[in-house]
Amino acid sequence: MCLITLDTHSRDVIDKLDTENVKKADAFQWQSQLKFYWADNNKLNKKDSMIRIADASFWYSYEYLGNGPRLVVTPLTDRIYVTATQALHLKMGCAPAGPAGTGKTETTKDLSSALAKAIYVFNCSGEMNYESMGNIYKGLASSGCWGCFDEFNRLLPEVLSVCSVQFKSVTDAIKFDKKRFILQGDEISLDPTCGVFITMNPGYLGRAELPEGLKALFRPITVVVPDLELICENMLMAEGFVDAKVLAKKFTTLYFLCKDLLSKQLHYDWGLRAIKSVLVVAGVFKRNEPTVSEAALLMRALRDFNLPKIAFADLDIFFGLLGDLFPKVEIARKRDMDFEKVITDVTIEATLHPHESFILKIVQLQ
Repeated sequence: MCLITLDTHSRDVIDKLDTENVKKADAFQWQSQLKFYWADNNKLNKKDSMIRIADASFWYSYEYLGNGPRLVVTPLTDRIYVTATQALHLKMGCAPAGPAGTGKTETTKDLSSALAKAIYVFNCSGEMNYESMGNIYKGLASSGCWGCFDEFNRLLPEVLSVCSVQFKSVTDAIKFDKKRFILQGDEISLDPTCGVFITMNPGYLGRAELPEGLKALFRPITVVVPDLELICENMLMAEGFVDAKVLAKKFTTLYFLCKDLLSKQLHYDWGLRAIKSVLVVAGVFKRNEPTVSEAALLMRALRDFNLPKIAFADLDIFFGLLGDLFPKVEIARKRDMDFEKVITDVTIEATLHPHESFILKIVQLQ
């Protein structure tokens, strides 16, 4: 029996299967979805929740993670899910690689959430040595948690070479169904459901090439730019916008054009992280002012959120793009008069002049 909860993800999956005319249960489009079954668990001698995807299956872990947000599922998400679950099925690690802001870490966290697994994200740096890495592996192996090592190729080459030996001892213990094994001279218990993921930004400055022995222990997947419009549309819906499809197109078009037409400044970010933060701001506007038109609210979020970071030389282009995408839409910026009064009072106390543009800059900083 397959348990399907008709949340947004499930409805998207069903619509996709219907569009692609999937009629058989062994079709890859159906096999590559995370499916939840109620099956016999021989170890517990009772029925339990099982998750299947392709030929890999996992028991639900029942780790309480709270009612957190879930990802918008795109074709890229499905590809990463299949690769990551196959890696775990083959008793290996998984290594998503790609540019910053493509969702490598977030997708790994979302998969752990689906399987109810605790996952710990470690930001790797050149200061980490083989002893600290070994201690992390011991903790993951004995607790059964997942570990996601962000920017793994920032570790020093000599640390990476020892890591391959440490991680191989964990994977070998899982393959041979051992209850206890030796790691760095310590005998520790093993929970075979543990998993290790490493994310990498290849080609960036100060990144080391992984040793061949370490590469052999991880299944690689290249993560390209996700479908920003689809993600934007779903997030706008989640924030309460009705005209999400049209507004998502305008939003992503603005960011694509800004990336192409504005000057190349080091602090400019037109990727997924920047999009998400603006959408959250737009959602707050929508809930506070439900009577104002959605296009005006989104335009205000895009204008007021991006204006502080736009270089003076790019201002005319940015306003021109906004005007083209949101014609005849005019809305004043959202002002917190209490906060502005505090700024004015503090400015006068500091024997400074509370000029309007000075106050505006402090508000933008906040």
